This record gives sequence, structure tokens and C-alpha cells, in this order.
Amino acid sequence: MLFSSSVFLFLFLPLVLIIYYVPLRRFRQAQNVFLLLVSLGFYAWGEPWFVLVMIGSIVINYFFGLWVDYNKRRERSCRVPILLALLINFGILFVFKYLMFTLGILNGLGASFVIPVIELPIGISFFTFQALSYVLDVHRDRGKVQRSPLKVGLYISFFPQLIAGPIVKYETVADQIDNRKESWEDFSAGCARFVVGLGKKVLLSNQLAIIADRAYGMAGDGLTTSFAWLGAVAYILQLYNDFSGYSDMAIGLGRMFGFHFLENFNYPFAANSLADLWRRWHISLATWFRDYVYIPLGGSRVDSKAKLIRNIFMVWLCTGIWHGANWTYLAWGMVNFAMLMLEKYGGLGRGWPKFFQWLYPLAVFLLTCVFFRSDSIGAALQYFQAMFGFGAGLGDGLTVLYLTECWLPLLAAVVFAAPVAPRLRDWVGKRNCVALDLGYALLIAGVFLVSASFIIKGTYNPFIYFNF
Repeated sequence: MLFSSSVFLFLFLPLVLIIYYVPLRRFRQAQNVFLLLVSLGFYAWGEPWFVLVMIGSIVINYFFGLWVDYNKRRERSCRVPILLALLINFGILFVFKYLMFTLGILNGLGASFVIPVIELPIGISFFTFQALSYVLDVHRDRGKVQRSPLKVGLYISFFPQLIAGPIVKYETVADQIDNRKESWEDFSAGCARFVVGLGKKVLLSNQLAIIADRAYGMAGDGLTTSFAWLGAVAYILQLYNDFSGYSDMAIGLGRMFGFHFLENFNYPFAANSLADLWRRWHISLATWFRDYVYIPLGGSRVDSKAKLIRNIFMVWLCTGIWHGANWTYLAWGMVNFAMLMLEKYGGLGRGWPKFFQWLYPLAVFLLTCVFFRSDSIGAALQYFQAMFGFGAGLGDGLTVLYLTECWLPLLAAVVFAAPVAPRLRDWVGKRNCVALDLGYALLIAGVFLVSASFIIKGTYNPFIYFNF
């Protein structure tokens, strides 16, 4: 799928833009149909059979949206269509993502089910949540029902954020489907944003993945303390640049077509508390759970601390389960929940010096990501043992080797994880200097050319979101 995405990027995207802006420039409905066909074709290129799952999701949720709207206009209860929409959407997600895992658990308890081999459609969690957002936002009067199934299809399948997010809520783009306005300013800004994301993914994340994969692959097999810490740091920087890079590319591509998506990352490593970090990380998923799980349960407007803790627990339980069918994701979610409760009710970080208020959420994030990255709970515990001095030794030549070979992407990843770029961009903008503008344009062009060369050479290019 990732190779096909690269082919699409370099071979077909320019053609898509030309067709969108030249013969279809003044025909909004034709543009929407064209983008729908392109999006389905993009997904089918790498997942030829699973595109039928997406089409089925589009059709099902289109009719659920009509049903909800019909009941609302006649002042009838929407409980039945909403419950059925939840049941069917989550049922599809369960079959593809969690059925094998569940049957394995039951077999471990004494059952004897035959476990089928079910391939996971890439991005199924993202487009399933978007599909549900359409039905739920129609119910909440946060967006008008679409009479055309093609427009519902465009919203659910739009290719820029199809396989790796961000999760775009229907209320965010409901009006833009028909009433968006393209401009040269948006197009040029979208191109630059896309290239920045591409550079994050190809030039930083992919290089750091080499260190992280080597370190995590050695858990329980000669992993030293120094290399374990280097691998853990490399992984959180890989994860951030990979995910925020994909989000940048999606936001940039959307803007090139006139769509304005909300931000998905806001420099989480600059947070001064764990709660602040999670408000800045994967914002689209956090707001999805806030709007459709946390608030319906009562949110913070409940009459007891126990109910508030229950609501936060349910959000983190769902977050852990959403990320994949593995006990490691559940452990990751539960540890984060426990640390947030210590922060909220136990005073963790309160009154500390500013440096430690910044350091401790970053340390918690790094340590919990050991669960997130490991293949099993046992592997995570072995990695922790190495990190805290129970491995093969404190240091080795491997740590020096990777620091020597990868110091530049490590340093660049640290710099770009801090809010340096927006401040530099603001500084350049205030100078109103042609030379600085030209230098920025040349820098963007250089990042694109170098990133393209890395992709064409077929260098290491992992896809973290396969499980999602």
C-alpha cells in the first residue's frame, strides 16, 4: 500500500490536480465526483478487494444518515438507527481487526475455535470513525444530511487522510463539500505543508526507525542500557515525525483542493503536563472520543468524582482498544489513564519547577511507548529490564555507532519537535524580505527533491499505521 501511495504521489497527483483545476474548475459537482473516483481508485490500487468494504461502509452510513434525518424531521426517536449504526460499524471493525485476537483469548480459556486468517484493511479504523461521525453529526444537528451518496462517499473516502488520518469529523467539512473556495494562496500553502510532512516522514522518521527497530528487536537478546534508551528516544521521535508528517501531508493536500482540515498535532513535546501533552497529540482522535464517548457519558458535568473517573477511564480504554488487537495497546492506555489520575488527583507535577513540569510528561510518554512499540507484554518487560540496568551491560559500541551515523536526523527531529518552525516562519513573515521568501521556497524545493530521491531509491519505509 505504501509503495502504491508513492506511485500515486509522483505519477498521478499532478494529473489529478490538472484535471481538477482546468476542465472541472467551475463545476463543483463534477469536481466532487472526480475526487470520489480518485479516492476509491487510490485505495483500490493498493487494496483492490477491501475497497468493497469501504463502499459498503459508504452505502450503509448514507442510509443511516437518511433514516436519522427522517426521524428527526418527524420528531421521532433516533435511538434505533443510531444503535444499529453503532452495531454495524463496530461489528465490521470487530470482524476485521479484533476477531482473531478474541478467538485466541477464548481458545486460551479452553475453547477450540478455528481462527481464520483475516487481513486488515489499511485505515479501517480511520474511515469507520469518519463514517460514524457523519451519522452522529446529522443526529446532533452539526451538519446537514447529504441526499447524494456520492457526497457521503467523498467525505468518508477522501484520499489525503484516508489511510493515516487525521480523523475529520463531518461537522468540520460538511459545508466545504459544496461551498469550499480554492485560491492560489491556499494551493501554495498546501504544497509547502505537504512537503514539510513528506520530509518529516522520509528524512526523519524513516531514518530513526532504523535505530528503534534494531533496539526493540534486541529486547532480551543482548540489549544494553544505553542502546535501550537510545532506541526508546528514537522511537518516540520516529512516531511523532511519522504521524505528524502524515497529518501535515493530509492537511496540505486537502488545502490544495480547497478543504481546510483541523490541526492534528500542536507540539506535544513542549507540554508542561501529561494532560497538556495528550491535548496536543492526535487531536482528531482525542476530540472524536471527547464528542462521541466522554460528553455522552456526562463529561465533567457529573455529580461525583467516581463518575468523572469512570468517564476518563472509558475514553482511555477505548483509545487503547482502537489502536490495535494486542494487550500492549490496552496496557499503554491503562498506564496513561493511571498517570493522568495521579496528575489530576494526586498532585503529580503540581508546584514542580518548570523544567521538571516539562520533563516528567515526556518521560511518562517515552516509557509508556515501550508498551506501544513492543510486540507483547513480555517483550515490553524485557525492554524495561534493559533500560533500568538489567540487560547485557550499560554501554556498547552499537550505541556509539548509531549516534555517530544518525546524529543529524536525531538532532533535526529534536529541533522540529519543538515549536521552532512556526516562530521562524513568523519571523520571516514580519521581515517582508524577497530574499528570505526565495530562500524558503528553495528550501521547500530541496526537501521535496531529497525526499523524492529517498523514495525512488526504495530506502527503508515502514508504515506504522498498518494496525489502524
